[in-house]
Amino acid sequence: MSKIVKSDAEWQAQLSELAFKVTRKHSTERAFTHDNFPKDPGTFRCICCGAPLFDQETKFDSGTGWPSFYAPLDPEMVGEKSDNSWFMRRTEVHCNRCEAHLGHVFPDGPAPTGLRYCINGVALTFEPED
Repeated sequence: MSKIVKSDAEWQAQLSELAFKVTRKHSTERAFTHDNFPKDPGTFRCICCGAPLFDQETKFDSGTGWPSFYAPLDPEMVGEKSDNSWFMRRTEVHCNRCEAHLGHVFPDGPAPTGLRYCINGVALTFEPED
C-alpha cells in the first residue's frame, strides 16, 4: 500500500474544518452528531484518502453516539497505537494509508470479535453497494 502524505495546508483545503480537526489533529466530534448513516449495504471509507475501512455488515448500535463496528474491512488498512491522552489508556485507530485519526478500539464489542471500533463519523464517507 502506498502512503499518502500531504501538508496541513493541503488537508485543510480538502476537508471541512471539523474533519481536519478530527482526522489530522486527533480531535473528537461530539457524540450523536452522525446518527444518520445509511443502513443500506456498502463500504465506509476514509474521508481523507478514500481507503475502504469498514463494511456495513460489521456496523452495530453501541449506544455511545459514535458509529461502531466490530471489525475493519481489511485489518491492514486500520492501524493501532497507544493513546495515553486525557489521563486514560486507550488504543487509537487510524487509516494506514494516510494516517488519519479515526477513533479508538475497545474490548467491549459484540461477537464474533468482542471489539468495538468507535469511529468519528466525520472521518468516514459511505459508498453504497451497486
